Amino acid sequence: MKLQSYILLAACLVTSSASAKTVKANDDAVRYVGRTLVADDGSVSFDWTGTYLETVVSGGKLSARVSEKGNSYYNVFVDGKQTGVVKTCGNDTVINFVEGMSRKPHTVRLQKRTEGEFGRTTIHEFIVADKGGSLSRVTETPKRHIEIIGNSLTCGYGTEGKDHTEPFKLETENCNLSYSTIIPRFFDADYTLIAHSGRGAVRNYGDPQRTSPEGTTMTDRMLQTFDEDTLKWDFKGYRPDLVIINLGTNDFSTEPHPYKSEFVGAYTRLLRQIRDNYGQIPVICFKPGMLTAPVFSYFEEAARSLNDKDIYVVEMKDGLLKVGMDYGANWHPNHSGQRKMAMELIPLVSAVTGWEMPDKKIE
Repeated sequence: MKLQSYILLAACLVTSSASAKTVKANDDAVRYVGRTLVADDGSVSFDWTGTYLETVVSGGKLSARVSEKGNSYYNVFVDGKQTGVVKTCGNDTVINFVEGMSRKPHTVRLQKRTEGEFGRTTIHEFIVADKGGSLSRVTETPKRHIEIIGNSLTCGYGTEGKDHTEPFKLETENCNLSYSTIIPRFFDADYTLIAHSGRGAVRNYGDPQRTSPEGTTMTDRMLQTFDEDTLKWDFKGYRPDLVIINLGTNDFSTEPHPYKSEFVGAYTRLLRQIRDNYGQIPVICFKPGMLTAPVFSYFEEAARSLNDKDIYVVEMKDGLLKVGMDYGANWHPNHSGQRKMAMELIPLVSAVTGWEMPDKKIE
């Protein structure tokens, strides 16, 4: 199989597709995982980081006609192996995602690796080879689903940065190197990431007030179809088997800190929203390790207030990440640091779900 070399950064050029063979974006041959909106014309829109689609491609290539509000980067996988990174931008633009494959069927996955703050993608249609090109449904899919609600650590902010002193660049954000996708891969699970850098449960990073305006924190945004739009999500779209929450760092990163009652109130509301919409599934509350000791009790108090046996609180070990080894851009964990975070959580995930731990690498 001949594939384009890794890494490919596609140019955003408007191209005519009038004579090509096309397939509607919402065709049954394409499986989307994550929060999406389907329009009357069959186009599919989404912006949350980690949203992905997969299909089986015959004919040797796959392109798509897209419109992008901002800029988004996509990881491209063919038969389970990453073959490139593609940038989408512009309006009504044809983007080449894969070409040069053999014409036999190949499973292709496109994963949005950057967050909704920077771009929302609308796929209008897919374009395949004129002769023998087709899409078909992936037959074997995961039976498990994990949703993770979080901030920059969940987004994979700066994971591909070379050093903690390097400034953030959109090109180095890659959710596929985050604990948030490492854990689902380990357990062969689908995943949905509801995450936005700098957001907290009740207060966002650098906010001059103790609490941030309504609609801006992850407690509110977890109810939305899009990260950057208030359209409410229809929770009938999917039901995860497990929810992991990783919030709190931004709430207490700078002063003024929220009062205990303010944080506990917002975090409790977040837990209630999960219960109301997903039912009695396990929920893991991951406490960041860099928080001061009094704040640790806030998480336990929120969990206790619901008197719910399926809510678990776990604390990231202090000193887990090392400078020069585990940090990427702007003091955020690189792949090594993210793997360590995943290793902290994986045994608990196994315990609360009953999923066996497979004998394989955590990566």
